[in-house]
Amino acid sequence: MGLIDDALERAEQENVHRPIPATTYGQITYLLKQAQIADRKHARTTGTKPASNAELARRVARQVGTTQRTVERYRDKKIKKAKGVLASRIEAAVRRTWQPKVRAAARKRASTTGGITVETRARFGFSAAGTSTDDPRLRLITQHLPPSYAARLFTAKDSGATHAQLQNIVAEGLQEEYFKNSGTRAQGLQVEFDGIQYVELDF
Repeated sequence: MGLIDDALERAEQENVHRPIPATTYGQITYLLKQAQIADRKHARTTGTKPASNAELARRVARQVGTTQRTVERYRDKKIKKAKGVLASRIEAAVRRTWQPKVRAAARKRASTTGGITVETRARFGFSAAGTSTDDPRLRLITQHLPPSYAARLFTAKDSGATHAQLQNIVAEGLQEEYFKNSGTRAQGLQVEFDGIQYVELDF
């Protein structure tokens, strides 16, 4: 994951208010349930046989970077608490899909009415008619982008877009809304957006 992908994930999680399960057992049980839901949906559409409990445990194990047996031991309460990096990976996996309906509603609002706000410190340069008009320099920019950019970011993220592709969408949004003031000035200006030090998104 890249900086923008991570920022989108944080922004989605900001819309979730119910806490995730506090215990490793609760988190693993949730991940197994999500794997089962996804498997049943796939089985209905393809006519394949539903996965066994062992296969579901194997899928969750791959998701969090551990072994099937370890997942099963958490599920069966033979190990009570994950530690260190594994605990962080399990928690992160839960957060990525926690309260999906709430997250989907937040995305819909951003994509149709609310838009998305970008705050970034990055290097910006400019060109017009093929010539450079300004040496790239660091700028701190906060800018609200229309819903269409939010929709494009979500679609790109869900389709597995690269960091560069997500960055290009944000760059275009900042170019049109911040530097061109929604198309009212600086026609023909092209903005270069790289050297990102940090980026935060909000919707």
